[in-house]
Amino acid sequence: MRFSSLFAIVLFLLSVSSFAAIDVYQFSTDLERVRFESLTSELRCPKCQNQSIADSDAPIAKDMKDVVYAMIIEGRSDYEIKDYLVARYGEFVLYRPEQTGVNLLLWYGPVGLLILAILGAIVVVRRRSLLSEEAH
Repeated sequence: MRFSSLFAIVLFLLSVSSFAAIDVYQFSTDLERVRFESLTSELRCPKCQNQSIADSDAPIAKDMKDVVYAMIIEGRSDYEIKDYLVARYGEFVLYRPEQTGVNLLLWYGPVGLLILAILGAIVVVRRRSLLSEEAH
């Protein structure tokens, strides 16, 4: 009985460790490795909640890492890799989307609204001070 319990525990621990597999990618230079790490940390997993593909264990993140690796080995630029993934998954995969078109409104809209609010507050304060001076 004791042997079978110990055997079951060892078998369970061995099976659990197989889920903790680490992705191993072979690079010919350190620059390729650094680019891979940088790109995978800049790209968002489409399935996970605000997690990079470097940190995600989702199958789609694994597929995206494989694509990034293959394109780096092919000699593609970071821009080409991001462009390919954006074409396939949408701009959601970029933590820092391009500042063009509608995105400009998202990037600079809050600043514009803040400036308008400050200008509006200045106008209101000046009008009230002018009205209070005229009343006296």
